[in-house]
Amino acid sequence: MADCHLIIDSCCDLPAEMVKRDGVTLMKFPYIVDGGTYEDDLFESSSAEAFYNAMRKGAEPSTAQVSLQTLTETFTEAAKAGVPTVYLAFSSGLSATFDAACVVRDQVLAEYPDFELHLVDTRLASVAEGLLVYEALVQHEKGMTASELAQWAAEARCFVNEEFMVDDLNALRRGGRIPASVAVAGAALDVKPLLNIGEDGTLALIGVARGRKKGIKQLVEYYKKNADPSGPSHAVVIGQADCPKDAQRLKELLMKEDPNLLCLECSIGPTIGSHVGPEMLAVVFWGRDKRENVSVADRIARKVKGER
Repeated sequence: MADCHLIIDSCCDLPAEMVKRDGVTLMKFPYIVDGGTYEDDLFESSSAEAFYNAMRKGAEPSTAQVSLQTLTETFTEAAKAGVPTVYLAFSSGLSATFDAACVVRDQVLAEYPDFELHLVDTRLASVAEGLLVYEALVQHEKGMTASELAQWAAEARCFVNEEFMVDDLNALRRGGRIPASVAVAGAALDVKPLLNIGEDGTLALIGVARGRKKGIKQLVEYYKKNADPSGPSHAVVIGQADCPKDAQRLKELLMKEDPNLLCLECSIGPTIGSHVGPEMLAVVFWGRDKRENVSVADRIARKVKGER
């Protein structure tokens, strides 16, 4: 019997073949487009090109959190198997799924009190979540226990650095991920917005670029400034929403900086893609501790609460 069962979700945007392995369960987010509801299966049953071309032609897909039924069935199946389990969840700052998972966990544990189930809010999204999951899969195969893996993930999430460029902010505005005023300002300035995910798991606009070529160079500069070669792995994840030429250019520039980089290229899946739109480009890597940017007031508040 395996030491640990790992549950991940489709917001990690890793290639489907990478997450298909023993002891790992993929929980699929639903998305809605043109009146139909589909499962985000990491583009196994559809293609990134078709999905983003539909958005280019005016489709406005929407998303929903993982249903209570799916959460209950997934956790109950794990409980029946009796293997200690860890769920690495999409950021609670961007979805209510983690909070729902906590409710379902309590219900399942009431029925299976001896079941060991750890929920970790990754406070990450898309390929940033993917980098954490990628390394968690490595640790899982090395034999970490569920408790060890949960503790590892709760600490490691703080060292995942990411920056991503979107073509515009309209999809994020429509999904309520950023204020409408920010989207309007971005459109008026005719710039390419650069965003990252804060330590609390929410989106933050951190800069703009005058055009995509300059934006790609700024992604590389972000990597140069923040990467830590002593991280868990010498890997960089490049995420792209149907812009393969830009992804290749980003890879070439990164490899020029460090020929020994392991570059993992991923397509941004339909759940995240519904909110960022076509042409999103991201770079993710192990780097500085995000907690260093937490304000003094928040640090004091955490100390009072007994948090890190």
